Amino acid sequence: MAPKALRTSRNPDLIRGIGKFSRSKMYHKRGLWAIKAKNGGVFPKHEARSTVTDAAANKQPKFYPADDVKKPLVNKRKQKPTKLRESITPGTVLILLAGRFMGKRVVFLKQLPSGLLLVTGPFRINGVPLRRVNQSYVIATSTKVDISGVNAEKFDDKYFTKEVAKKEKKGEGEFFEVEKEEKKVLLDNKKKDDQKAVDAPLIKSIEAVTDLKPYLSARFSLKSGMKPHELVF
Repeated sequence: MAPKALRTSRNPDLIRGIGKFSRSKMYHKRGLWAIKAKNGGVFPKHEARSTVTDAAANKQPKFYPADDVKKPLVNKRKQKPTKLRESITPGTVLILLAGRFMGKRVVFLKQLPSGLLLVTGPFRINGVPLRRVNQSYVIATSTKVDISGVNAEKFDDKYFTKEVAKKEKKGEGEFFEVEKEEKKVLLDNKKKDDQKAVDAPLIKSIEAVTDLKPYLSARFSLKSGMKPHELVF
């Protein structure tokens, strides 16, 4: 078989980038005039091909950032409510093991949606206000208090969150300071009223039991020679 002839251009380059024939000469040489005349003076139009293919759309970038960009992991697990220990029931007296009131005895009221425990001293007996604690940092005792008269429905996690203060504009400092102080006073008074409303029926139940009030007011501590693993609470 004879070898195939090499395909040559109709407009060979004289030098790189400059063709031998002009654009008008190539118009006639390629027969474009005949194609245009055949279609009524208009060149046939083809459907535009999509320039972006699936491969190009999914093409990885040529350059990567110098620093690693951390992407948040998608948590597909459904959040389950924290399981409450069997020894902790409404009215159980707990001993706090950490925090500002470490060693104090408190009364458990209910479990909040976050899994934390809502407890109170009461405040008038041992100075512990309404607060949230983690059940990992408490010891449940066998002592129980009647809390049937306590209404704790209004207390949730949002009740204990602090409001984020907005940035103050310059030149209006005095006005904002007065407004901030008034708002703080209103919040403090509201929490005091809520504390009294919870403590009132609780104190009646505590005073009805002999030696329960001094038991709650005393701070728990270990003395020399006491073995924690042998204690019964």
